[in-house]
Amino acid sequence: MLLTAGTVLTGRELLRPGWIEIAGETVTAVGAGLPATVADCDLGAATVVPGFVDTHLHGGAGANFSTATQAETATAVALHRRHGTTTLVASLVTAGPDELLCQVTSLAADVRAGLIDGIHLEGPWLSAKRCGAHEPSLMRDPDAAEIDRVLETGAGALRMVTIAPERDGALAAIAQFVDAGVVVAVGHTEATYEQTRAAIAAGATVATHLFNAMRPIDRREPGPAIALLEDDRVTVELITDGVHLDPAIYRHVTRSAGEDRVSLITDAMAATGMDDGIYHLGPLPIEVVSGVARVGGTDTIAGSTATMDEVFRFAVTHSGLPRDDALMAAVRQSSVNPARALGLPCQGLAPGAAADLVVLDSELAVTGVLRRGAWVR
Repeated sequence: MLLTAGTVLTGRELLRPGWIEIAGETVTAVGAGLPATVADCDLGAATVVPGFVDTHLHGGAGANFSTATQAETATAVALHRRHGTTTLVASLVTAGPDELLCQVTSLAADVRAGLIDGIHLEGPWLSAKRCGAHEPSLMRDPDAAEIDRVLETGAGALRMVTIAPERDGALAAIAQFVDAGVVVAVGHTEATYEQTRAAIAAGATVATHLFNAMRPIDRREPGPAIALLEDDRVTVELITDGVHLDPAIYRHVTRSAGEDRVSLITDAMAATGMDDGIYHLGPLPIEVVSGVARVGGTDTIAGSTATMDEVFRFAVTHSGLPRDDALMAAVRQSSVNPARALGLPCQGLAPGAAADLVVLDSELAVTGVLRRGAWVR
């Protein structure tokens, strides 16, 4: 299949016009200008970008990954794919030991079935003071034996785990996960600057939704955000949904950390794609009003109802960069960077890469999605 479009962003360069050749599930060639043969599909003035990679989300279409059946997970995944997410890592919130193993068992089967591309454990080894939309009574210090059971149950499906560095045993746990090939993120934490630096030295390489559920910056105690931002080994997640972060924060982080260290995520929960109402995130009731999710009866934000095309548009619109530069940056932040951070195979649009792409109109709305060489929208 040969596609042509007014603009093609590969993740490395901008081609205007551009073309993409696909055989089966794989990109075989990409080029600028017009191809030597007639295209099978001319997308006109559309902009084509690599498929979005969302490494932090909890559900959608009414389904909560913590409790979803495989059919419900498939429904949630289908919603996110229609919005351009071609690679998806399902996140679990804090749970008790037995329940956690059951959840990992279920999602590991979804990984083997090809529904999702990995599991992210956002807890239970977090700070109760920065619990966010997690049940604090279920949080606990990391235990080597429990971690071994989780790793065995995950059977290679675990991609990332979030840990608060200040918890007893956290540094040993970070090393244990890293040795097992699992990426470790720092988040939901009251850690000091020095404790965060120690976590990075132990192998942590991601910041879970930077600034949110995290000790704030103080002039005399920089805290985790500064330690994570200033270390080139760390990729920082940002929820650019217009609720979690002010646009100025997005611009500041991009200038500070650089475009290649920012990973856009949705942190989407079950209400994504649904009407306002009462939902659940793990065991906690979540009230959604005007599309904003909060823990029931509180002002605490509880994930988002965003999809990746929304966070992509936010990044382009609020970057402060010229349009083409903003598009280039947003493509890296929504596809290349998150895949690299978690060791996922997405390398943008290049020969040998999976044929995952999103077609956008002039307003950056999704008009087509190709996943593994097949149109899903």
